[in-house]
Amino acid sequence: MPDLSAFQELKYLDLVREILDSGIESNDRTGVGTKSIFGHQMRYDLQEGFPLITTKKINFKHVITELLWILRGDTDTDFLHKHNCKIWDDWSDENGELGPIYGKQWRRWDDTYMIDEYYGQEGSIDQISNLVDSLKSDPNSRRHLVTAYNPAEIPEKAPIACHTMFQLYARNGKLSLKLYQRSADLMVGVPYNIASYSLLLLMLAQVTGLEAHEFIHTFGDVHIYNNHVEGAVKQLSREPKDPPTVTLNEAVTDIFKFKHSDITLSRYNPHRFIKFPIAV
Repeated sequence: MPDLSAFQELKYLDLVREILDSGIESNDRTGVGTKSIFGHQMRYDLQEGFPLITTKKINFKHVITELLWILRGDTDTDFLHKHNCKIWDDWSDENGELGPIYGKQWRRWDDTYMIDEYYGQEGSIDQISNLVDSLKSDPNSRRHLVTAYNPAEIPEKAPIACHTMFQLYARNGKLSLKLYQRSADLMVGVPYNIASYSLLLLMLAQVTGLEAHEFIHTFGDVHIYNNHVEGAVKQLSREPKDPPTVTLNEAVTDIFKFKHSDITLSRYNPHRFIKFPIAV
């Protein structure tokens, strides 16, 4: 029997099995078709190991690169390409621009009414800076929120914020993060989302002097594409392995100062990579 901590991955695999067995078949924007359910939640205790999927290999360097890219506020692919990451290329224009996606909304939210009325400032709102400040000054607040969905700014080609918003909860020196994801590609995107927001939780906990506790993942439409079914069945045939650990350079105290070299993945021994075609 695997170590108790390995059972965290079974939550993900159980969801894969549930959708394959009883998901509702439907057409979708991409034309590929899906099986889906609506409304599901999974919890991952980071004290039981870092929840990086082991039943197929996940490129953790891409997880780090994408998160650092978003935290920079970038909306073009230059930083990604510098680190050999092409995961956003299918949605960029000929200049590598993606439009007002996550980096723009997290770091430069433009809404004149909210800025003038609630913040008394001109320009844009840096939601991440405000989040860190509020976690330090008022940890018990129920307003530790960051939203990526801005109906006033919809990208022309890139998907409308799939991981829509997240909230932090700080109590008794422990910090938890809950993500609401409106649309979730279970076989390709979700393993990266789990890893990315768990890493973000570790980083936020360190720079605010708190202990990382739970990552809570809440879904709206969570689906498996029809051309992912064969790979999903293959993945379900594999036994989860003990989860890895992720450690951060303790000298970093600014959320915007993390570099690749400050983040270390240890004891990751996954099964082999499974290729799933991307539905654009």
